[in-house]
Amino acid sequence: LLSKPEIEKMFHKVAEIWQENKDYLSEIDSRFGDGDHGVTIGKIASLIEKKLAAWEDDDIEEFLEDLGDSTMEIGGGSAGPLYGTLSGGGAIDEGLLKEMFTECQSAMEDITNAKVGDKTMMDALIPAVAAAEAAEGDCLAILEAAKEAAARGAKESEQYVSKFGRARSYKEQTIGTPDAGAVSTSLFFAGLCDGLK
Repeated sequence: LLSKPEIEKMFHKVAEIWQENKDYLSEIDSRFGDGDHGVTIGKIASLIEKKLAAWEDDDIEEFLEDLGDSTMEIGGGSAGPLYGTLSGGGAIDEGLLKEMFTECQSAMEDITNAKVGDKTMMDALIPAVAAAEAAEGDCLAILEAAKEAAARGAKESEQYVSKFGRARSYKEQTIGTPDAGAVSTSLFFAGLCDGLK
């Protein structure tokens, strides 16, 4: 089971990695998009730190729900809904961790039709969730699998042509640049994993 201190470390690490990479995320987003993805991710990272600092009781479910609701309020395109759906019921064990990721993906699929190859955050999310679902072992093993698959998916997004958002109008020009959403999603899984180590 993931304890409160472990959850805290995991989310601190996510916030830290996002803050370190926010300028890079905005830079790749600015090539063909609005250029504000890093700003949004930076805001969510600051929110995570603020919520962690104020988290006093041991109710993990309540913490994640509150964090999710507040993340949705930040908006910022698709980043809000993804991180806004990460709520777990009660103590988080291996089964629930997998379920949380699966629910994240289905929540995103309600919002977008994007699939792997469309150069969106789904390029990292879909393989990460699939890897988490297939992983055997403890929570760390599940997160390791998700982290690796998300990183691979973000890297592979470089070779795709954008099919969504503003970047879509640039067609083949977008080849060679990774999708900013896929990169921030892969950093999210990296943070959760590295924070648990």
